[in-house]
Amino acid sequence: MNIVDLGTLPATTENYVGYLDQMCAELGLDYASYASVNPVTGAVQGYANYPESWKLHYMTRNLHRIDPTLQKAGLSIAPVDWERFERDQKFRAVFFAAEDFGITSRGLTVPIRGPYGDRGLLSVTRSCGQTEWNTLKRQIMGDLQIAAVHLHDSIMRSCGLTGILGYSVLSSREKEVLQWVAAGKLQQEIGDILSISHRTVEIHLRSAREKLGAFTTIQAVGRAIGMGLIYPQ
Repeated sequence: MNIVDLGTLPATTENYVGYLDQMCAELGLDYASYASVNPVTGAVQGYANYPESWKLHYMTRNLHRIDPTLQKAGLSIAPVDWERFERDQKFRAVFFAAEDFGITSRGLTVPIRGPYGDRGLLSVTRSCGQTEWNTLKRQIMGDLQIAAVHLHDSIMRSCGLTGILGYSVLSSREKEVLQWVAAGKLQQEIGDILSISHRTVEIHLRSAREKLGAFTTIQAVGRAIGMGLIYPQ
């Protein structure tokens, strides 16, 4: 995936929305939105590249209070496909109205959580059939999780959170293992390269995930890249 490094740009709404635009173009998506909660101040930040008419409709009717992409997906630690949502009154209030603005209910939400209570949600949509959607999800999920972590960490840095709380330092071996993961190597291959067992590789990966506040290895790789601990391949 080839999109802008937010660490090189000012922390502005224009740049964050531009990042969402580039991500959608790169991954074949229609729209994207991001929301986060600062655990220190409680402040909520949100960015989206939806049509302005939909954003106005959404805000004036306070749909964030019932939106399942926020209220339900936010309880998960794994990406949530919107097809899992119950088609109840709250779902209809959000998504039936969204259809009038050209926004499909075909989408998913990627939760991001840091080690100190910082939370974020990246949601994306694509208007397409079920078969095409299933194929697209498989193709982009890794890149999408990395993009979500990069955006979340950039926003947390912009409000000074990571400077206040910091992250635990990775060991040289943990960084080495993550670097090989970023290069596309499997655990067994990494073990062979480093002359350690694949179980030891998993121990290092688990430790790295815990230190970086990542729930998946892909998110850990994305966070490590964003922090300059390892380099993209």
